Amino acid sequence: MSEELQPQLGLERIYTKDISFEVPNTEVFTKQWQPETDVSISTSDNDLDEDYKEVVLTVSVTAKLGESVAFIAEVQQAGIFLMRNIPEADMPHLLQAYCPNILFPYAREAISDIVTRGSFPQLLLAPVNFEQAFLQSQLETQNDEGNA
Repeated sequence: MSEELQPQLGLERIYTKDISFEVPNTEVFTKQWQPETDVSISTSDNDLDEDYKEVVLTVSVTAKLGESVAFIAEVQQAGIFLMRNIPEADMPHLLQAYCPNILFPYAREAISDIVTRGSFPQLLLAPVNFEQAFLQSQLETQNDEGNA
């Protein structure tokens, strides 16, 4: 009797892979603090072996006062996930929505911490709906394929 292989998904480790903070123009400390912020979020993944994947969520924040860059903060928050016997069709959703959703609160906290340590007011990033972003990218891909 053969036993059906059950899918397994588990979080093995969460860690900060890389962190960077720059204050290129110190004159921003002498100006009124009304910044414009630009937030960029991306994900990547690497196969560690047959059953384990590293997922990296990169969050970059650039704050400007007029034309002067006040700070640039970037965090690469990573996780190692067990993904055994997962159907191939389910992998994009897990790697682009499920895993980043788990990693984001840690990246958000790291960004807030380094910005505060740079003596700027606390920066709390708004929650991100990775599920909606994934579904939107899937729709765009389908539309692009339909128009080709």
